[in-house]
Amino acid sequence: MDDLNGMRVFAQVAELRSFTAAAHRLGLTASAVSKAVARLEQEYGVRLLNRTTRSVGLTNDGRDFYERCRHLLIDLEEAEHQLTQATQGPRGRLRVQMPTAFGKNVVLPVLARLLKEMPDLTIDVELGGRAVDPAEEGLDAVVRFGELPGSGLVASRLCEVSFVACASPQYLALHGEPATPEDLGKHQCLGYATPWRDHYREWPFAFGGKQFTRTISGQLNVNHAEALLAAAIAGSGITMLASFVVHDAVRSGQLQIILRDYLAPRVPVSIVYLPGKQRSPRVRWFVDAIKSCLPSPIVWESILHDDSGQAMTITDSNS
Repeated sequence: MDDLNGMRVFAQVAELRSFTAAAHRLGLTASAVSKAVARLEQEYGVRLLNRTTRSVGLTNDGRDFYERCRHLLIDLEEAEHQLTQATQGPRGRLRVQMPTAFGKNVVLPVLARLLKEMPDLTIDVELGGRAVDPAEEGLDAVVRFGELPGSGLVASRLCEVSFVACASPQYLALHGEPATPEDLGKHQCLGYATPWRDHYREWPFAFGGKQFTRTISGQLNVNHAEALLAAAIAGSGITMLASFVVHDAVRSGQLQIILRDYLAPRVPVSIVYLPGKQRSPRVRWFVDAIKSCLPSPIVWESILHDDSGQAMTITDSNS
């Protein structure tokens, strides 16, 4: 049992790359965590971690051992759950990350209601757009937009989302409506800033069967979709946002979709997690729960219909 506890401590240090962070998560002192890992190294006669005053990293032996520990602990957690909680719902703590606007507008309102039926489950949600490694940061699941590169993660498709350029009727009455993406250079644009990458998000377009992007920015650029929404409604300029963000504003007439002839294909939205996590009752419940948060049909895509009610033609290789 001491070895098992040591493995749990080591796995947390390996995921968080920090003795202090692991101690905080486990409710131990940093000294106790350090001693537990040292005992494990001494018992097996190998160095598992490279320690410096500024960082903690895995050795080659430590990386192999961590993978085995991770799968073992997941198996043990599932076995314990089946023995002691066979008739109850998931329990424990789940750590997830998702884009801010998607979480606030789509997931959290429904998830809060679903959690009322799971009194033994706690979910820590990080809202943000930074790229994360679930293994390194100890995350159970991550919601991602876009095509997923080969990463060894398990992915489950949730839905697809359109990104649309829009502005307030007041702005368009004063400045006119751009006819092409190239005309955006003559307008006040509201860009989505990504400070962790030190650049602005590209705006996707498609025309004549070809897809292309433009990096757009202006006097005001924000790393928050709903702040850009508010600025656009106030008449500050043109922005490009996900359909679920602007749906209500377009339906109420506060915003008007522009450049309809240049709508890009919809972007896939997926939930991803480490292969071993698919056996975790908490993760299985969360995947099902987040899918239940999505409306059927996806109502926010209805704003892509023109004024006559006829659907716009959108090239989409995923449909």
